[in-house]
Amino acid sequence: MLIKIILIFSAFIAVIYKSKRSLHMLQHNLYNENNRYLKWIKKNFKLFFDHDLIGIAISLIGLFVLYDLNKISNILIVCLSLLYIFVGYVFNKRIVNDQNKKPLVVTKRVKRLIVTVSILYLIPILLLVLNSDGSSTDWLFIFILSLMIYFNNIVVFIANIINYPVERMVYNYYKSKAQKKLKSMSNLKIIGITGSYGKTSSKNILSDILNVKYNALPTPRNLNTYNGLIMTVNNHLDKFDDIFIAEMGAYVKGEIKGLCNLVHPKYGILTKIGTAHLESFGSQQNIIDGKFELIESLPSDGFAVLNGDDEKQVNYKLKNKVKTIWIGIDNEDVDVRAVNIKCSNKGTDFDVIFKGDKNKYHFSTRLLGKHNVYNILAGIACGREFDIDIPDLIQATSGVRAVEHRLEIKKIGNFYQIDDAYNSNPVGAKSAVEVLGMMLGVKVVVTPGMIELGDKEDYYNKEFGKQIAEVADYVVLVGEKHTLPIKEGLITNGFDKDKIVVFNDVRDAYPFVSSLVKNKDVYALFENDLPDTYNE
Repeated sequence: MLIKIILIFSAFIAVIYKSKRSLHMLQHNLYNENNRYLKWIKKNFKLFFDHDLIGIAISLIGLFVLYDLNKISNILIVCLSLLYIFVGYVFNKRIVNDQNKKPLVVTKRVKRLIVTVSILYLIPILLLVLNSDGSSTDWLFIFILSLMIYFNNIVVFIANIINYPVERMVYNYYKSKAQKKLKSMSNLKIIGITGSYGKTSSKNILSDILNVKYNALPTPRNLNTYNGLIMTVNNHLDKFDDIFIAEMGAYVKGEIKGLCNLVHPKYGILTKIGTAHLESFGSQQNIIDGKFELIESLPSDGFAVLNGDDEKQVNYKLKNKVKTIWIGIDNEDVDVRAVNIKCSNKGTDFDVIFKGDKNKYHFSTRLLGKHNVYNILAGIACGREFDIDIPDLIQATSGVRAVEHRLEIKKIGNFYQIDDAYNSNPVGAKSAVEVLGMMLGVKVVVTPGMIELGDKEDYYNKEFGKQIAEVADYVVLVGEKHTLPIKEGLITNGFDKDKIVVFNDVRDAYPFVSSLVKNKDVYALFENDLPDTYNE
């Protein structure tokens, strides 16, 4: 019995650390919504299924076929126990060393999953403890337990399937509660915001602008899914709020429509449409149709703010008669336009022209980048519709707070960091490089590249490399394999190979950037921060 206890204790160590990692990835991949978790397992098979360790375990277990089981049984169990401890150590080290962009959040759902996973593992353990028929049967249960430990990702997936009926009941309860609450707030103005990128920035900027006159509540952080909106309504929205700003994210066509059916926005803002999540949407047209689900869900007495510089929006034929307000920079035939844009390490200055008004109004913001000007224009357009005076809009814009990790400039030691680490897409990445190009000093780009762009991912990363080559003095690539297309683009555009540095950990980039030129300002653009699923 003592030897069995040693084995169970060792297995327990391995299960804890492997399950923590698997649960983290399941949560990160939205509990396998649209098969995201299964795709992650397939993509990371070699990394997370330890083939060598499996081979060792199977070899050890197989020894009893060749030798007298009674003589070597205890030795085998001790060897397996040591192996389990080693597996636990490896995964614990991996968790400690991970650059957790978003760590595991132990929600009630995760706690329920932990219970189910524990029960699944207790089945072979209890059978092993209760068995008294002999070593052959013991080894059958040990073999099953070994397989479950090594294929822990699958066990967690099975637990997620088992819990699905319970989770649907929980979801429907809180959904009904949220809908009743919204229905009781008849005077609440609800604004939906979607787009391929810029949603969170646009949401926060709009909130800062509207709060100069109203009590506006934006969805917190990046809570832009069904569960995120339900959580926001139930936990944050109260009777004192005048406006609810609902950020709406989507990975497939139809999701935005579902979110609109949940909260019923009367007003909508569509940021630029691009190729973000092309892999899950399936086609560019699906992305366009999916984003316009917000605009086409709006009632005729509402309004939509659209981008007049986005050809995909300009060329789209709306299927409803909602009032449209066009914003733009390059397009002169819009309702709200920004001109004379100037950027520095202090922020951005620009003038705004309103259609039918001959005056130019000067605005300034601490935010960086042309795309942030678009977001501010959307906020200004919306504010005007809500009867906010222009002087108040100017004041509100000057006080707009920088969004964390979205072209956020800050002094790090002896250099300026332009932190654009949260998500990246071809248009956003290009805009970030343009911002870097406006700075006076030594220019550095630190990036692991872009993801979730389907079969065009390598193409866009290569183009990104070409864009960087026109601006940067040094380039730090994070992750040798994934950044090969960027490196190819850099070299294609004649960038000096000696000024390309490759690290496997973004933390190594900081001392490198700090070691650069001492007699000039150094600006380092940290563009994108791949989630843990892409760690090399």
